[in-house]
Amino acid sequence: MSNHHDSEETSVRIQIRGRVQGVGFRQSAREQARNLGIEAAAVNQSDGSVIVETSGPRDAVEKLIDWTRKGPALADVDEIEVTPAPGTPPKATP
Repeated sequence: MSNHHDSEETSVRIQIRGRVQGVGFRQSAREQARNLGIEAAAVNQSDGSVIVETSGPRDAVEKLIDWTRKGPALADVDEIEVTPAPGTPPKATP
């Protein structure tokens, strides 16, 4: 096991469009994030999309982004849009 890992912190906002409400998407996204060791907030939007905001080590965040491209079994994702989340700049390494 290596001590080297990608611990650079990043924060993103993911907007997921398609059949993503009423299919357990928010709960599944939070569980997936927890499994990756990060936290995520997931909120339904009035336009039918779901917004997921998360922050943590870049490798874990990228795995969550990849997961949102499909979502849970009943979801039908048309597209995702990933933008930097405000408020948490990447930490500088001394």
